[in-house]
Amino acid sequence: MQSKYYLTKIYCGKVKKRYGIETAIDKQPVTTNLYLSIEGLAGDECADKIHHGGLDRALHQYPSEHYAYWQDKYGANSMISNADNDNKQTAGMGENLSSIGMTELTVCLGDRYQWGEAIIEVSQPRSPCFKLNKRWDIENLSIDMQGVSRCGWLYRVIQPGTVSVDEPLKLITRVTHAMTIAEVCEIFFGDPLNYEKLRVLKQQSTLSDSWMDKVKQRLATNEIENWNFRLFDHT
Repeated sequence: MQSKYYLTKIYCGKVKKRYGIETAIDKQPVTTNLYLSIEGLAGDECADKIHHGGLDRALHQYPSEHYAYWQDKYGANSMISNADNDNKQTAGMGENLSSIGMTELTVCLGDRYQWGEAIIEVSQPRSPCFKLNKRWDIENLSIDMQGVSRCGWLYRVIQPGTVSVDEPLKLITRVTHAMTIAEVCEIFFGDPLNYEKLRVLKQQSTLSDSWMDKVKQRLATNEIENWNFRLFDHT
């Protein structure tokens, strides 16, 4: 198991009126040192603080290699390259951290990384939402991303501190019987009412509170929460 990963870019964004919505999805690369608090990177903003951000969702990481998949699926003209004319990688999915070599198949729920002075912990997969559809003008991008588990993942901050793109993520802890992000997605999105699998997911103590609440609700009611607003911006 590899234990050290270098980031390709880190990004921060301000809330703006774009694509017909208030959003901070268009983030710009930052090369200087930044302070990472329990709420996220200094200078990074969040438009919808109910469904995004918060202590369990302080950072979003997205694998750079996934862009080739989306270009192949939708056509090169429909999805951005992951590099602009100045060879500066572009954040297209609202990510804070971009990487090569870390994917949903290798990163596990509860993984803790030392990043500069900070310590961060994987808390959940990213839940794809309609803002991705609007960002790329592709109606089903959110549901397609959910369907193939190429969602990226979120972190909570265990120890705040100064970080930079030059500091690697060093894996320092992996929980016993850890589940990969892909395995979590396959249950939560792909087999959402499988009682036995939900019980396994319920045992993952590092799962974010919002996802844990939904797991418990499904077990109690045998019903899935409404995904239409998140995926399509309608009820």
